[in-house]
Amino acid sequence: MAVNLEQPGVLLPVAGVRLSAVNAGIRYKGRNDMVLVELAEDSQCAGVFTRNRFCAAPVQVAREHLALGKVRYWLVNAGNANAGTGEPGLQAARQSCAGLAALAGCEAGAVLPFSTGVIGVQLPVEKLHTAFPSALAALGSDHWLEAAKGIMTTDTLPKAISRQVQLPGGTVTLTGIAKGSGMIHPDMATMLAFVATDAQVEQPVLQQLLSGVTDETFNAITVDGDTSTNDSLVLAATGASGVVIGAAELGIFREALRGVCAFLAQAIIRDGEGATKFISIHVHEARDEAEARKVGQTVALSPLVKTAMFASDPNWGRILAAIGRSPVDDLDVARIAIRLGDTLLIEGGEPAASYREALGQQEMKKAEIDVHVRLGRGEASATIWTCDFSYEYVRINAEYRS
Repeated sequence: MAVNLEQPGVLLPVAGVRLSAVNAGIRYKGRNDMVLVELAEDSQCAGVFTRNRFCAAPVQVAREHLALGKVRYWLVNAGNANAGTGEPGLQAARQSCAGLAALAGCEAGAVLPFSTGVIGVQLPVEKLHTAFPSALAALGSDHWLEAAKGIMTTDTLPKAISRQVQLPGGTVTLTGIAKGSGMIHPDMATMLAFVATDAQVEQPVLQQLLSGVTDETFNAITVDGDTSTNDSLVLAATGASGVVIGAAELGIFREALRGVCAFLAQAIIRDGEGATKFISIHVHEARDEAEARKVGQTVALSPLVKTAMFASDPNWGRILAAIGRSPVDDLDVARIAIRLGDTLLIEGGEPAASYREALGQQEMKKAEIDVHVRLGRGEASATIWTCDFSYEYVRINAEYRS
């Protein structure tokens, strides 16, 4: 059961974008598992991808095609990751692009492929080819929710959001969708995210914006510490609104983009496999942001911390131990303070005189838990979002290929 995550609300069409979702029969029965996104000509596109060295074939091809600078289609399939598939997997990814391009009347390099699902299984590319005509025929501007559902694997809910911002040149719309529930850990940077806007943004600026926002959002989440072979996040700017994002508009537009990405990133954690708690780990007073992230991630990755959260057990010694083993030089424990919600646990490196077990228990029973760590070393801060580990997480992953 997702933690305080509901079905998406109203999703706004983005001028210059059409989408469809169809059943290609790749792995799932009775549901759509192939999504096609068409972008207007002259759209600009930016992307960030997994740094896993076993990056999937579609990731490799998408990087190559993105560099060509003429993206017209995003092609997504669920149920098969096309990762760990060697040269045949690369050929399948390229064949899927070429097959779509032949029907759509564009170059194969204008298609970016994306896949998610089981690793090590060859992609049944012929099933994609069979589904292309119906996917092209079904393209529509109001199919964002269908697309969000079509890319799901172990997700229990689709993840999608729209935002509009008023700029001097007019209204700009942003809509994004994402999938992900397990095998989630930063290093872009089994996560896919697709965001589009009708703003007019130059490609280098678009890439800079996306990379920066990713560090603050999708690179600040972890479910289980496993970086996927297929992580991909792409952003398209169609320019169809006619609103140009220049220096004066950049700050407002960036905040809107960050809001979309933050919502989608947090939605992935709220829907983490077997999650019952949404946990925010705030690290303050670090020497720099990188140090704050190291401490936050060490706590977030601790199985002992995550299982204590699941049990609502105020065993704060696990949090303390994780902080103590974080890869930070010269950490002075006498300066550290730890707070669980409104309850002070540690002050000056020692148990707080005001702490009572009942107070810790009250905080741990909440569906959303905030952990605050003050290092007493500087002014930098960072936040990491994670979830607990439950029995259900083990069951889902034990039975994933069943």
